[in-house]
Amino acid sequence: MASENMYELTYIISGVAQQNQVDDIVNSVNKFIREHGTLEYVDEWGNQRLAYEIDKKRSGYYVNLYFKAEGKVVPQLERQLQLNDQILRYLTLRMDAKMIRHYERQQNTSAVEEAAEDA
Repeated sequence: MASENMYELTYIISGVAQQNQVDDIVNSVNKFIREHGTLEYVDEWGNQRLAYEIDKKRSGYYVNLYFKAEGKVVPQLERQLQLNDQILRYLTLRMDAKMIRHYERQQNTSAVEEAAEDA
């Protein structure tokens, strides 16, 4: 069995999409990843102004997530993202050891800050 790699995926949903459409897209991407791997963390950045116009749109809803899956899952996921007209751009990165250490350090810092706020 092939080993699972850690990936970071960032995608932008059209800013003109309704909130229920955005929620459906985010849920469908998350569901696909859960079916084929392990969803580690999802961070929805919300509506942001784009650096440049994409398909005559100036804003988009950014979503960043981390997941573990086999390499063969990534082309299937990217194909689904590509077929969805509401998704303007996406970028999938396979994380190397340095990126994984940074991610884990970031998660530990977040957990410590949350514990301090609860106290």
